[in-house]
Amino acid sequence: MEMGTLDSPLFPILPAPNSKFCPTAAASKLEISMPDVVEVEVGDTARIECNFYIPENASYTYIDWFYVDRSNRQVRLYHITASGVLEDDTEYKKRLSLGEDKALSISAVTVQDARTFVCQVGAGSYGVGENSTELSVYKVPKIPEIEPNSGGVSVHSNSIPEIAKCLSKNSFPPPNITWHKNGVQLQAQEKDVNIQSTLTRESSGLYTVSSTLYAPVTRDDRLSSYHCTVHYWLRGHSRALESRRVKVNIFYPAEHLKLQVVPSSALVKEGDNVTLVCESDGNPQPVFTFFKKNLDEWQDVSSLAEPQSGVLTLHDVDKSSSGTYKCQSLDLDDMSQIEEAVDLVVNYIEGVDVKMEPSSTLQEGQNVTLSCDAHSPVNLTYQWRDENGKKLKEGKKLFLNNLSFESSNTYSCRVTAPSVPGLEQSKKLFLAVEGKPRIVAISSPLYVRQDEVINLTCKAIAFPRPTLQWSINGTAHEYMDNQHIASNLTVRVSHDLLQAGAKCRVSNKLGVSEKHIQLVEDSIKKDQKSTAESQGVIIVAIIVAILVVAVLGAVIYFLHKKGKIPCGRAGKQDITKPEARKDKIVVEVKSDKVSEEAGLLQGANGERRAAADQSEKYIDLRN
Repeated sequence: MEMGTLDSPLFPILPAPNSKFCPTAAASKLEISMPDVVEVEVGDTARIECNFYIPENASYTYIDWFYVDRSNRQVRLYHITASGVLEDDTEYKKRLSLGEDKALSISAVTVQDARTFVCQVGAGSYGVGENSTELSVYKVPKIPEIEPNSGGVSVHSNSIPEIAKCLSKNSFPPPNITWHKNGVQLQAQEKDVNIQSTLTRESSGLYTVSSTLYAPVTRDDRLSSYHCTVHYWLRGHSRALESRRVKVNIFYPAEHLKLQVVPSSALVKEGDNVTLVCESDGNPQPVFTFFKKNLDEWQDVSSLAEPQSGVLTLHDVDKSSSGTYKCQSLDLDDMSQIEEAVDLVVNYIEGVDVKMEPSSTLQEGQNVTLSCDAHSPVNLTYQWRDENGKKLKEGKKLFLNNLSFESSNTYSCRVTAPSVPGLEQSKKLFLAVEGKPRIVAISSPLYVRQDEVINLTCKAIAFPRPTLQWSINGTAHEYMDNQHIASNLTVRVSHDLLQAGAKCRVSNKLGVSEKHIQLVEDSIKKDQKSTAESQGVIIVAIIVAILVVAVLGAVIYFLHKKGKIPCGRAGKQDITKPEARKDKIVVEVKSDKVSEEAGLLQGANGERRAAADQSEKYIDLRN
């Protein structure tokens, strides 16, 4: 029991809106005002007010709060007097509270709290009065969950097929579910529409509602959308929550077939991979069979198709792949058949032929006409190119006038089909112009000097290929330069070669061509050699003179150290006297000038270098 004190008696107040008054017979002036209904969501707190009026500002004797149980019996919750508050021991004890205005609050409302609550007021001589409020508990349902028939629905179903299921969880009081197709509500028993609903009360007291829609379908329903709506009441107003919109997989037989060639038949050429795609407007796709017409019979070519795909692939097609192809569908639901045919044309180029007129052996100076032809079901263009890919002319014919050896070439005729990109073929023809050899380049005259190693060059042109020979011996290197045969001969210049020169001889079965290479001694090179030799002699003489002076200086310095030569002017005078005396020193320096010059000259030519000891020096010391 919980007791409390009242700070002051309640003053008379006006009735609350939407309240009802139930004064007793003994005290008709005692008025009690309470709301008819109080709505609260599960889990929230409910507050129920009790407002009363006592005449002449009289005070109440007591206030009691009750709830009506399932047996329609009033169970007291609170007894309030001027001396305090008494809370009875009930199932609500831990969830009740009183406000300063003696309003009753119930926390953590559950669905079991949806019942009637009574406020009773005693006012002494004015009697006892009471009134009641209906506590309405609600729980807003979750957004409904919808699941379409996962197996699909056939238009030929023997019974009304199941379209979808709808589920609404955790609501109070129980809601209602409706079904909609393309936004329009469906009514049960209308056009064989059947709706079956199930209501389940959970342990929490909340309700789960499930509903299943059964309805016939047609081919057009492949585009239809379905959804369900949950309807519930809140504060006297109807509310609704819609599910997502779903489509149902509708099965229906094919009415038309479409067979097409990919890429377009007009662009198919030999060597391509071609795909024939067969499509139907049925669901699911039927079983496809492919045929090709051979004469008056149809040959089954389904073995080339991908299983259950309606796709037939032809690899590396050629002329024989052309023809009429047929796709046939079989609907396993009603065993109906439909077929469609298409023509495949494989574009090709064949019989490319290149001719030469005249066809006999060609000689220099003649004219020739090259012609090209081919066969194809489409228009063709012709183009001539040389062996380097250079474009020469458009058209079937190529005219070549005044032929020469240089006209010998590989000519290519390129045939293309402008209407079929990538369709082309080509054929080559080698044109040979025969003739006696002709020397086109030779290194003559050639300025040389004796003993020099030189290269002689000779270049010629001819067909058939000629043989090239030299009149002298040497190291020859032969090679082809474009259409020319060339030879380089490496040889040392001798006196005889300088006088006679060399000959280049070129020959084939049609004749011989010969040219002489004149060798001319290069006077400029010769003068340069003489000048270099003279300069070498001068340099040797200067070097010898420097060596003599150096040796003489060394001797004088040696004698001076020995005291043989006195210092001063007298010594200088003695050494220069012409007469020779026994007490004088005589120094004679000799050298083999010819030998020295020859040795130094050879060194200048790079054969050997002169040493310091190649000259002889004589010193005669006499007492």
